[in-house]
Amino acid sequence: MKAVLVNRLSPDLSGVELAQIPQCKPGEGEVLVRVRAASLNYPDLLMTQGKYQFKPEVPFISGLEMAGDVVSAPEGCGLEVGDRVMGGAKTGAFAQYIALPAASVRHMPAGISFAQAAAMGAAYHTAYVALVEIGGLEEGQTVLVHGASGGVGLAACDLARALGAKVIAATHREDKIEPLERIAKPDAVILNTGRFREQVSELTQGRLCDLVYDPIGGDVFDESTRCVTFGGKLLVIGFVSGRIPEIAVNIPLMKGFSVVGARAGEYARRFPERGKRVAAAVGELVTAGRINPHIDRTLPLDKWRDAFEAMQRGEIVGKIVLEP
Repeated sequence: MKAVLVNRLSPDLSGVELAQIPQCKPGEGEVLVRVRAASLNYPDLLMTQGKYQFKPEVPFISGLEMAGDVVSAPEGCGLEVGDRVMGGAKTGAFAQYIALPAASVRHMPAGISFAQAAAMGAAYHTAYVALVEIGGLEEGQTVLVHGASGGVGLAACDLARALGAKVIAATHREDKIEPLERIAKPDAVILNTGRFREQVSELTQGRLCDLVYDPIGGDVFDESTRCVTFGGKLLVIGFVSGRIPEIAVNIPLMKGFSVVGARAGEYARRFPERGKRVAAAVGELVTAGRINPHIDRTLPLDKWRDAFEAMQRGEIVGKIVLEP
């Protein structure tokens, strides 16, 4: 089978290739899925460089999440041959076939495509865990979403708006403002460069934000500490900027806000029933048409390099999907 194989870690993808390898075989309790679509996530790029917190041994097949149809399944797992499913693990999705534990695979929501299913898992589960499970989002609250044009950021904008929140989408690129206004449909779009607190204060009549969703870190995190209202939460999603920030604890003490990390995968592993609840809630929202995963582009698997380089350049809005 064809697969995007990481043979060695490299800053420029030189250690990655599209390889022809033996088709994977399911082990005990595993489901074999023919991959129809797989979406690119920022951790996929980081793992090729050895910069992600999870560091698989090389060689490994890249790809966090996918959607496809069941080729074989263990008896009694609730899946049948031909079922349309979605799911994934930390690696393995950028291939024509993938073998996964049955618990890592679930039925696709009704009425969506393989590409949409592949694009919604990690992004929307992260958004739901952060905003709802941890953030306690309520209708009418204000959410500031950084990295709003990326997969997890755009999902957070979409989900927060669907749940009745006021959304301020933030980006560091002027050329992303118009696409964000058109696709995310937030209440406002701001540039999160420099001192953006004044913009947030003006938009909220001085009240600031109940939740700040931050996959960026670095300077954006530093300034975001000035944008959280008393009793609010600053949700730490990741560090795309490359700098892991630090905070003097007197700041959340004096301003009365919380700094909370949100890792959807770990959340589901530690709290399996809550993880199922999150998946069900996201599935219901997409089936009802209240959320809509946005796909920037769809490429064949042999164009994997174009996909990774587009993500490196930050030129996408939403998700890139690869179709094996």
